[in-house]
Amino acid sequence: MWLLYAVGSAFFAGVTSILAKIGIQKTDSTVATALRTVVVLIFSWGIVFLTGSQTQITSLGGQTVLFLVLSGLATGASWLCYFRALQIGEINKVVPIDKSSTVLTILLAFLFLGESISFPKGVAVAAIAAGIFLMIERKGEPAAPEKRSKTGAGWILYGAGSAFFASLTAILGKIGITGVESNLGTAIRTSVVLVMAWMMVFVTGKTKEISGISRKELLFISLSGIATGASWLCYYRALQEGPASVVAPVDKLSVLVTVVFSYFVFGEKLGRKAAAGLVFLTAGTVAMAVL
Repeated sequence: MWLLYAVGSAFFAGVTSILAKIGIQKTDSTVATALRTVVVLIFSWGIVFLTGSQTQITSLGGQTVLFLVLSGLATGASWLCYFRALQIGEINKVVPIDKSSTVLTILLAFLFLGESISFPKGVAVAAIAAGIFLMIERKGEPAAPEKRSKTGAGWILYGAGSAFFASLTAILGKIGITGVESNLGTAIRTSVVLVMAWMMVFVTGKTKEISGISRKELLFISLSGIATGASWLCYYRALQEGPASVVAPVDKLSVLVTVVFSYFVFGEKLGRKAAAGLVFLTAGTVAMAVL
């Protein structure tokens, strides 16, 4: 059953990227992150009260709360980096580099959770890494001068930051959900992300930009929040029942959903190398799930 939850997480995560990209065409990514977190918070706590999980709050141990908070902080940092990268970079390049967190998650799961890495799994990891490299490699034609000056390689740095903090989220989340219902753990993490995101908005002085957001972008930001909430609920349920070294790679199959939707919505096409990279990434991910 945990595998089905992991697949559901991948689907909703892929949809999230598309909806968010539409919602941050003109809206500042930090402001958008803060706004969409409100939606995710309402969604996640609604599920908690619907399932009656709130009764477990008083029984949470100090260590569990600590790791849930740390996981939330890592998630918040990952979100801020990811949506900034998504705003200034091509979605078909940003999403793969964000998915490189898979490799780091597997290594951290081996070091801190004692999850084994067999030779076949090692080959699968290598395939995932090769696929990511091919997908983020620039095409032969140079970017337009005006576009190059605005974006540069900044999206790569933000994408790398998103991947790093996402891997920490998986490990800390795995530790933190020991003895706590997954929906409650998701809601607590979301609360931490909300505080962190809005602090960033106030610190950077971007509160005035909220009133200037168009209804269309606000709608898509909200929809991306709902998709994220659904993805989280599936992901952390899968993480609670299954091994982190398998759940994380399956979740990264969201890149397939993103590639398909980005083609129809934004007209972004994959070159030969990127297409080959997608095959490697997918094959490695599937192999991780079945080995």
